[in-house]
Amino acid sequence: MTAPLIVLNVVALSPYMLGEHTPNLNKLLKQGYAAQPLHVQFPAVTTTSQACMLTGKQPSEHGIVGNGWYFKDLAEVMFWKQANQLVQGDKIYDQLKANQPDFKVSKLFWWYNMYANVDASITPRPHYLADGGKIFDCYSTPTGLHQQIESNIGTFPFFNFWGPKAGIGASRWIAQAAVEEFKQNKPNLQLVYLPHLDYCLQKLGPNHPDIPQEIAAIDQVVGELMAGLAEFNPNYLIVSEYGITQVDKVVHINRLLRKKGWIKVRETAGQENLDCGASQVFAVSDHQCAHVYLNDKSLLAEVKSLLEQTDGIEQVLDKQQQAAMGLAHERSGDLVAISHANAWFSYYFWLDDNKAPDFARTVDIHRKPGYDPVEMYIDPNIKFPLLAVAKRILKKKLGFRMLMDVIPLDASLVNGSHGRITDDANQGAIIIAPNHLLTDQQNIQVTQVNELIQRHFSRDSHS
Repeated sequence: MTAPLIVLNVVALSPYMLGEHTPNLNKLLKQGYAAQPLHVQFPAVTTTSQACMLTGKQPSEHGIVGNGWYFKDLAEVMFWKQANQLVQGDKIYDQLKANQPDFKVSKLFWWYNMYANVDASITPRPHYLADGGKIFDCYSTPTGLHQQIESNIGTFPFFNFWGPKAGIGASRWIAQAAVEEFKQNKPNLQLVYLPHLDYCLQKLGPNHPDIPQEIAAIDQVVGELMAGLAEFNPNYLIVSEYGITQVDKVVHINRLLRKKGWIKVRETAGQENLDCGASQVFAVSDHQCAHVYLNDKSLLAEVKSLLEQTDGIEQVLDKQQQAAMGLAHERSGDLVAISHANAWFSYYFWLDDNKAPDFARTVDIHRKPGYDPVEMYIDPNIKFPLLAVAKRILKKKLGFRMLMDVIPLDASLVNGSHGRITDDANQGAIIIAPNHLLTDQQNIQVTQVNELIQRHFSRDSHS
C-alpha cells in the first residue's frame, strides 16, 4: 500500500536556511530525505510557481503569468482570483484521479483552490457585504469542513494571514487544520500551504537579525504537523515557491509611463483611478516582475527603449523573448520588465499622494491594480497606531461606514522581494524529498514537482 504523501509548501524557505534553526527539517534529512535547490520558473511568484508544480507546465501553457494580470475582455486588472478553472490544463489531482477513481486529494490554502477536482479544500474567502463591509471567512468543500475544524482548533486568524499583523499564527492554524483534516478524511495526497516566511522576509528583509527566530518558528510548525500525523506514517515532499532577497530600490514604473502621457486616470472626488482601457500603456506590477500592456502597439519600441534605460530595470522581454523563457501567453504583457536583484516594482500610478485612491491606504488586495507589500506596514506617521485602529473598529461596530486607512504610501519601507530568479541558487527555492523520489536527480525544475508526486504513487509500496 502506497504511503500517503504530504506536500508542504513552506513559502520562501531557501537552502541556506537549513541548520541550527531547523531541527525538525534536519530530522527528515537524517531519515532518508535529501535537500537541494529547486529551480523555479520566471516569474517566481506564488500563483505561477504553484501552477507550475501542479500542472508540470510552464506559464505559456497553463496561463498563470503572475498573481494577477490584465483581463482584456473586461479592461480590468485582477489579482488573487481563486477559481481553479483559470489554470489551463490538467493538474496533478486530475491526473491521479483519472488513473485511480478512488484516489483522495485535499488542498489546504494552495491557490486556485475553489472548484478544484479535489475531495476536501479550505481557502480564505471573505464575504463582501452590500454596505461595503466585509466578513472574514473561509470557503471549504465539502460544505461545513472549515467550520467543523474551527470548532476544534479555533477560528482561522485572518489578520495573521496578510496585513500589518501577518505572522506565524496563520501558518500554525493551517498546520493544525491539516492534521485535523487528515485524521478526518485520510487523503492519499494532501497539499498544505505555510506562508509565514513570506511575510517577515519581505517586511524585514533576509538580512534582519530577527529572521533566524522566524525560521525557527516555521520549523517548529512543521515539526508539530509531523508529530500530529506520525501515526499515519506519511511521506513528505517539502517545496518552496521562491527565495526572497534584500532590496533597497523601488521602481515606480507606472509613474514613469504616466509622465510620458501614456497613462490615463479617472478622477472622482479628488481621487484618481487607473483607467486601463483608455491608457496607451500601463504596467501590472508583481514584485520584481511587471507586465506592460500596450493598447497602442505602435509605441512598443519606444516603451521598450525607455524601460531598458530606467534605473532598477535589468531586462525587458518582448513576446519572442518571453517565449524563450516559457512565459509568452495571451495573458502576459506585450512587454515584461524584470528588476535588478535589489529592486522591485510598485503599482503606484498617481503623481500626488493627495490624489491617491482611498484603497491605496488600506489592505485591499483585490482592488489594487498590482501587488502591494506596503500593506504589511502601519503608517509610521500615525502617532498612536493601536488607538487609530481601535477607533476605526469601534466606528464599524457602531454601524458607521469606516475606512481602515492606516497603510502608508512609502514603498521604500519594503526590505525584501522576489520574482526575479535569484543569482545564487542557495538563496532561491528548495525541495526536500525522500531519496527514492530524487534518484540522484540534480537540477530539479519546479515543473518536475508534478512528476515527483506521480512517481511516488507509481510505486507499489513504501517503508
